[in-house]
Amino acid sequence: MSRMIFSCLLLVYLIACTKSEEVERLAPNFKSSIPDNNATDVAVTTSIEIVFDEVISLIPNHGITINDNDVEVETSFTKLLFTTELTESTTYTIIVPAGSLVNTINVPLEEEVQIVFTTEDIVETEITSNLVVENPSVEAVNVYNFLKENYGVNCISSTQASGAWNLNEAEWVKYHTSKYPAITNFDYGHLPYSPANWIDYSKTDFVEEWWRNNGLIGASWHWVVPTFEGSSVYTYKPNETTFKASNITTEGTWENDIANADLAKMASYLKLLKDKNIPVIWRPLHEAAGNIYEYSGGSAWFWWGDANAEVYKDLWVYMFEYFEIQGLNNLIWVWTTQTKDNDFYPGDDYVDIIGRDIYGNNTTGYFVEQFDLIQNQYPTKMVTLSEMGNVSAITSQWSSGAKWSYFMPWYDYDRTSDVHSNTFISPDHEHANADWWMNAVSSDYVITRDEMPDLK
Repeated sequence: MSRMIFSCLLLVYLIACTKSEEVERLAPNFKSSIPDNNATDVAVTTSIEIVFDEVISLIPNHGITINDNDVEVETSFTKLLFTTELTESTTYTIIVPAGSLVNTINVPLEEEVQIVFTTEDIVETEITSNLVVENPSVEAVNVYNFLKENYGVNCISSTQASGAWNLNEAEWVKYHTSKYPAITNFDYGHLPYSPANWIDYSKTDFVEEWWRNNGLIGASWHWVVPTFEGSSVYTYKPNETTFKASNITTEGTWENDIANADLAKMASYLKLLKDKNIPVIWRPLHEAAGNIYEYSGGSAWFWWGDANAEVYKDLWVYMFEYFEIQGLNNLIWVWTTQTKDNDFYPGDDYVDIIGRDIYGNNTTGYFVEQFDLIQNQYPTKMVTLSEMGNVSAITSQWSSGAKWSYFMPWYDYDRTSDVHSNTFISPDHEHANADWWMNAVSSDYVITRDEMPDLK
């Protein structure tokens, strides 16, 4: 009886070993690809990958082709990685022949893998010749034409005021690189408090001096509103206020009263620059879509984008037409995209330049992808890196194809709030340190203020 039991156990063991051997000797199988098979409108910046269900390696003379041509390909664990540069409006067929790769126990691929995809169509870029404002000032036209002439040829350097109304960031760049940026940007986010001893937008002497020295002026507006009707506490966050953007265009609402008062005050400050013949690269109501389109549950970051795209566009046009009536023909209008948010785009008749704000990304390819995506979406508009921080070198972005009109690192308040402090002289910076700036200003195609023409 024991001999019979032993024989049975031996038979079970041999069967198990045989099955185990069969499992171990299964061939690698195709799992997925980037792009997907039969994909269309594939971005030319896409990196091609073909993924298998186990670790693979190539055999010599593997015979893998793209459009019948041998290609450079390498393996990384379970992936085939291709270095092929793609072109627009092209159909690609990748063939991975049977036997061209093996798994870790040298079992070859049994069935050919074929991936077919088509790249996006060529979009002809032709930048609009005219500004969107009616009867633009001579100086605004000169600045726009300067940006247009340099678009794709040179990149304009720029900084943001530290807090709101100063040249501190520009001075910090000058201290560490011996060069001023070509553009200095301000923010009217403290509008309810001005004039005060700590913020007064009517004091424009240093702005005028910057313009006299051939520097350009940019401005944004973190528009703050009362947290509720009658409140003296202000915010730009939608979850901190009962202020509704949808009511701004309706007469008799408290939102309409607040908005009209703010627009009148804002116009009065912009007129101070207009009266001095100073044009302004004007970027209001930025990043309206927030991360609504990035993932399920995404939301707007600012009250002006919190309702919906139609309300936002109505607000943009409301501001635009209000300033037109005020005769502010010195403005060059910049709209900031989050990408995927074309529903929020006010329209070609209300926008001169498209901006993109990017933080915390050192992958140069991402910037090229973003630039191409936006330029293809808006082929008649210049595209700029309107805000940035902790990103790859502008020279790396530019040489790879992200040819922004201008770039602007955000400010580091702790570093530059006081130009006479010990912290000011440090080369460290929250968004773009001195080495980053040295790399930028040392480039032949990055324009600093000393290289600017007189656009008056």
